Amino acid sequence: MGRAYQNRKESMAKTAAAKTKVYSKYAREIYVCAKSGGTDPDGNLTLRGLIERAKKDQVPSHVIDKALEKARGTGGEDFSAARYEGFGPGNCMVIVECLTDNPNRTFGDVRQCFTKTKTKIGAQGSVSHMFDHCAILAIQADDEDAVLETLLTADVDVTDIENENGLITVFAPHTEYAKARQALRDAFGDVEFEVDEIQFLAQTSNDITGDDVVMFEKFMDMLNDLDDVQNVYHNAVLPD
Repeated sequence: MGRAYQNRKESMAKTAAAKTKVYSKYAREIYVCAKSGGTDPDGNLTLRGLIERAKKDQVPSHVIDKALEKARGTGGEDFSAARYEGFGPGNCMVIVECLTDNPNRTFGDVRQCFTKTKTKIGAQGSVSHMFDHCAILAIQADDEDAVLETLLTADVDVTDIENENGLITVFAPHTEYAKARQALRDAFGDVEFEVDEIQFLAQTSNDITGDDVVMFEKFMDMLNDLDDVQNVYHNAVLPD
């Protein structure tokens, strides 16, 4: 499977506006996760992992607490997940994940990003079959076999495992995220996760060259500027 997940890393942290976007993204995810699975992180392992990721990304405690408080109340925003797919600049494959309280508005906004960069939004399933929906967990450890045995003993369906200079990265189906994470915690104590994510990994890559590079960067900037967009996954590889 390789380290394809690194291709999707976003560089968002340099401005106050970008930080606000990160805070808003986590607040919305925490709210939805807590609303659907319970506000107690001990009983909602997906929520616990999400909160730990937020803290690692330096999201202030008051942002997390406010999202949990909203989830404990009645009513509030009715966010739902939406996923859009298509072909971006250079004919790369793109998946856009959103949380929205107005699907019609969000679809229109995302479609405009495709239209303004002369690319094409597709039907559901048009490119997602070319991605693996994975849980990715990485820890510093000495024994790859011990990590694998821990996960298999916990009945985790491991699809791949890598060891690069003592950084062991585990790939599993996205549905195994909470179970895999808890198994590693149980076996290795309060382990620090170097990578702790659920994302789509492309099965193939697409080199972007020439004028398509500028258009791709514009396309990504437009998508990341949308409040409803949570994650963008693609198979584009830009020149060094």
